[in-house]
Amino acid sequence: MPYARKKMHSGDTHLRRRWRLRNRRKDLDEVDADLKNDPEKLLQQEIDLDKPGFGQFYCIHCATYYINDQALQAHFRTKVHKRRLKALEIEPYSIEDSLRAAGQGSFVQPQKRKMETQPCITDVEQGKRIKVDTVMEEEKPAKQELSKAKKVTDYKKVLEEL
Repeated sequence: MPYARKKMHSGDTHLRRRWRLRNRRKDLDEVDADLKNDPEKLLQQEIDLDKPGFGQFYCIHCATYYINDQALQAHFRTKVHKRRLKALEIEPYSIEDSLRAAGQGSFVQPQKRKMETQPCITDVEQGKRIKVDTVMEEEKPAKQELSKAKKVTDYKKVLEEL
């Protein structure tokens, strides 16, 4: 007996092509490792004829190659790049975090960082580097106070007010 005609999902080949492995970008933890190890090495790569722009115009944060400097500078102004910078501001999830979540150790808030867009090629040649600064935040208590009443430490002032 022949198979019945497929009626569902007949026009979704474009969706499959979008999610293919060859179109996959680096994850945030891989980009973070690139930023920590040696970002200057990625900015000044050897010429590779197989990559767009011969591998000379690379956005480290988004892990993509561009055909020329003008396209790279236009990419820096897009929402895609700005969202990626914002996602990289928080430290990526690590093995230590997973162990803490499993109950081995106490929870530590992930550190916030200040990310800046990478310098253009002329700035790199002049010696400008990528900045990744850690922003120190106030430590927040793990548990919130349940009572909304003010804590009284100086009883003399309270008695004087009465």
